[in-house]
This record gives sequence, structure tokens and C-alpha cells, in this order.
Amino acid sequence: MIGIVDYRAGNLTSVARALAHLGKPCVVTGDPRILDDAERIIFPGVGAAGAAMANLRETGLDDHLRRWVQNGRPVLGICLGAQVILENSEEDDAACLGLVPGTVRRFPPDLASGGRRLKIPHMGWNRVAFCGDHPVFAGLPAGAEFYFVHAYYPAPADDAWAAGWTEYGIRFCSAVARGNLVAVQFHPEKSGRPGLMILENFCRWGGSDAQ
Repeated sequence: MIGIVDYRAGNLTSVARALAHLGKPCVVTGDPRILDDAERIIFPGVGAAGAAMANLRETGLDDHLRRWVQNGRPVLGICLGAQVILENSEEDDAACLGLVPGTVRRFPPDLASGGRRLKIPHMGWNRVAFCGDHPVFAGLPAGAEFYFVHAYYPAPADDAWAAGWTEYGIRFCSAVARGNLVAVQFHPEKSGRPGLMILENFCRWGGSDAQ
């Protein structure tokens, strides 16, 4: 069973629907006792970092997430769930989970490419240059694009945490991975076949960089 963490940050139904399409049983819940029994955890979310962290602290899910990662449970963060795993966020000046050293940064207001101003948030399809051979990103077609909606992005303190990079006026980290934790800034559940392949890989993944 796959546990989808409900911390009142939205974006849950589309993830559950994508897993159902893949034939993967899942439960959407904010009850840590149920999530404790899940084989693996998906931590999605949209919205603001400050409100998300307030909800996580109020429910005690912040400590459970740290424990699940520390205990080796495979965990996948999506969008906001790929941001609040860092130490802090420029959004709301929020203290975050601290699972990954680094800061969540906002796109600069003068973001531009090819002489034209780029819109913020970054919204739409874009490519990801994945690093190395991480099992969760195995087998993706060359040039695959993924769906993004965000004004902030994860900036790990050490590039060794970065598993993928994307260009949007600047080069930013769009995927993070280390040990049993993997996270993506884009929405695999809204990214067609390549996104479903990532979810499928995660559901088979043993929880280490080499599995």
C-alpha cells in the first residue's frame, strides 16, 4: 500500500488517480498511524510553504516525515513536497523540515530568456536534464517534458543532492535524490506517459540510489 500524505495542501486526488491508473493501491490520509503501515510514502502539495509547515506541525506529520525518511521508507516529494523538505524557504520566511540541506528560492523578478521577459510562476511544460542513473528516473525517453507550476524552487546547499536540472531563465534544481528520498518540482501525475513512468518506477523502487 502507498500512503499519500494529506496535510491540507491539495493536489491529492490527481496523484491517487494516477496510481489507480497504474493499478497501484493507495490511501490518502493525514492519520500517521495509517501512514506508518504504508510500504512507501508520497508527499505531494501545492500552495504556500508557511501554511504547509503550520499544518504539518499542527498534525505532527512533520516529525513522522522525518522519521519515515530516517527509517529508510521510500519517500517521493512532489511540487511543494519537493520544497519543504529543505531547511527553509524564502516564501513566508518559513522554517521547513530540514531533510535536505539548503533553501527554497524565488525566481528573480527580472527573469528573462532570449531577450524576452519570462512569466512567474513558471507554468507549463519543460525538460529535465536528469543526473546519473537513479532508478526512479530510469527509462525516460530523451527530451521528455514535464508539467511545472511554481514560483519557488529547491536550491540544495550541495549539488550532490540534485538529480535533475531545468532551464527557465536560470538553471534550477528540479529533482532531488539521496538514499530513500526522492523529490521532483514538477507534477509527474500531470505529465502524461513520462510522469506515469516515474510513478511506476517509484512504486517498484527499493529505496536506495542503486535499486
